[in-house]
Amino acid sequence: MKTTWQPQALGLGHWSHPLLGARVVDHAHGDRIGIFRALAPDVEATHRGPVLKVPDTPPVVWLSPEGGGVEWTTGLDTIEAVQ
Repeated sequence: MKTTWQPQALGLGHWSHPLLGARVVDHAHGDRIGIFRALAPDVEATHRGPVLKVPDTPPVVWLSPEGGGVEWTTGLDTIEAVQ
């Protein structure tokens, strides 16, 4: 019997996901490989101050480059685990 994964709220707008901490391929960004760091809302790029409340936006996947560097975001439906 196949079980379906159900996200669990982790607080501050973050959600659980079975690939957290795993290497994933981001097909929306040229099959770039990154580490799945969070499933959380994205903050508007024009926002310059501190975030005082959780944005009311759908969560996105936050990825970091394997060797360090600037994180990027992508849609949950554009990633898969590295095989």
